[in-house]
Parts: sequence; C-alpha cells; structure tokens
Amino acid sequence: MAYEAPTNNGVRLPPTPAQLQQAFDNGIWYALSLWPALHVAVQNSWGGADSSEKRDWFAGAVSDLFNGRQDTDAEDLEAFLLQIMQDEFDCNVEDETEVEVGRTILVLRKTLLEGDVSAFETLERRWNSRGLMKADVRVVDHGDDEVDEDDDDDEMDDGEDRAPQAGQQQAPREPREKPQAQVDDDGFTKVVGKKR
Repeated sequence: MAYEAPTNNGVRLPPTPAQLQQAFDNGIWYALSLWPALHVAVQNSWGGADSSEKRDWFAGAVSDLFNGRQDTDAEDLEAFLLQIMQDEFDCNVEDETEVEVGRTILVLRKTLLEGDVSAFETLERRWNSRGLMKADVRVVDHGDDEVDEDDDDDEMDDGEDRAPQAGQQQAPREPREKPQAQVDDDGFTKVVGKKR
C-alpha cells in the first residue's frame, strides 16, 4: 500500500515517527524481496518449507539490528545479510549483491530519518513492477561440483510474495540454535553443516 501523507485542509503534514518506522520496516521487506539471491532461495525452498516466512522474519531481524545498534554501518549490514542467507537459507552469496541491498536499506533509513518518504515510495514502485524484472542467477552446488546455470526468464511474480499491509509489522522469529563446535584430539575444530 502506498504511503499516504496525512493532510490538514489540503496541506501535507509530515509523517509521524510511527509512520516512518512502518515505512522503514516495509521498505526493508521490499528491498529483501527484490534481492534476486533471496528470491531464488525462497522460490526453491532452500530455507525449508517455511522459506517465505523466513524472508519475513529476515526483514524484522534487519529492522531489529538498527533498533538495537543505531551506529550500524554498511559493512555491518552486509555481513549480517550474508550471515542470515548462509544460516537460514544455506546460501553462500558470492556476487556481492548484498552491497546494493545494504546500500538501498541505508539510503531508505537516512531519508526516513529526515522525514522524506521518497526512497520508500521508490522501493514500493519497484516492488509493484517486479513482474517486469528478469532473474539471471548462477547457482553453484559445491556438493557435486556441478554448475547449474539458471537464466530464468519467468516473471518474478509467483503470487506467493505478498507485501506487508499498512499497519502490519513483521513478527520477528527466534533464530535457530547453532550446532556446537566439535574439537578433535589434535585441537582442530570440526565444521558442522546444516542437516537437510
């Protein structure tokens, strides 16, 4: 739903802090949903049967990151995005697209803190026109050392992704417990992978 600025006798009023926070939360969701790597991960259920719910939780986790640490910078955000993609979707993003997603979220935050909703409106327009986008993703499965190129010309709109409704905030989900590191007799730490 498009942001509608409150008016008083035809004069546009500045957004309230609650409206700005809602625009930030929804804008993060748009930015993540437009990320081709995450889109492919959700479409292919790399995060399990609840992959779309994980995407929604992911947006809430990014918002919580900023609420907990106001000084979060681009490097912190990019590392966080990559870590969640690895932990929750078993996806190692190597194309540096997290840089653009992080930049989009940081610009969104900066403009909203200034009371400007234009970055949010731009993201919302991009989301609404996502059917015009094409996905060009290269998937590498290191388990079989085979390369599968997926030049998907299908529209990204699969009917499954739904933008948050006005007034609706994504409920954060508790992160999964990480497996404990195992150290062998020689002092080497064994890497424990996710079970599928």
